[in-house]
Amino acid sequence: MLHRSGILFIPTESSYGIAVDPRNPKGVDAVYRIKQRDAGEPLPVVIDTIHRLRSLGVDPSSPAVRALDRLWPAPLTVVLPTSLRLAASADTGSIAVRIPAHRRLRGLIQSLDLPLTATSANLSGASPVLEPRELDALFPEVDGLIVDDGRLPGGPPSTMIAPSEQGWRLLRVGGMSRTRLQELLGEPVMDGREGARD
Repeated sequence: MLHRSGILFIPTESSYGIAVDPRNPKGVDAVYRIKQRDAGEPLPVVIDTIHRLRSLGVDPSSPAVRALDRLWPAPLTVVLPTSLRLAASADTGSIAVRIPAHRRLRGLIQSLDLPLTATSANLSGASPVLEPRELDALFPEVDGLIVDDGRLPGGPPSTMIAPSEQGWRLLRVGGMSRTRLQELLGEPVMDGREGARD
């Protein structure tokens, strides 16, 4: 399915997401099309281990990644520089990535041996989908498969941060508070929200 640029609908910590190989331009284009989303907006990516960052052009031994190793898996997305031109990064030179707290999703990524996009399975700006049966109704013409994990709990999206020279920038408030992040990272987390989206 992924090889032919089809779509997987996957469970995440809060709601269903749309998964393709983030390095596959046709698959990424399909995500933008079915979400009716601006193609200039990067797509978030999920991985199962720190070591899979290499497939995204991110150095897993960098100081920023070493700091994250003790936080992941968690509902925490981090924008990191990449040395590759990835379809999901929309030519920004960076990739938004997390190791999800959803155990079965990590197992799926490990089984596929691929990173996956994990943008929310909805039309751009609409409410997240919690029930797998809603996906067929919302995306009736999509060439895809649903990884059914039943009704998901909903809740906030992942918190999004990025490293900076002064510490970390908070781009989106979500499942981890700024105070908790500062405790875990041992560094300041400055408010730098930019309307980041799933």
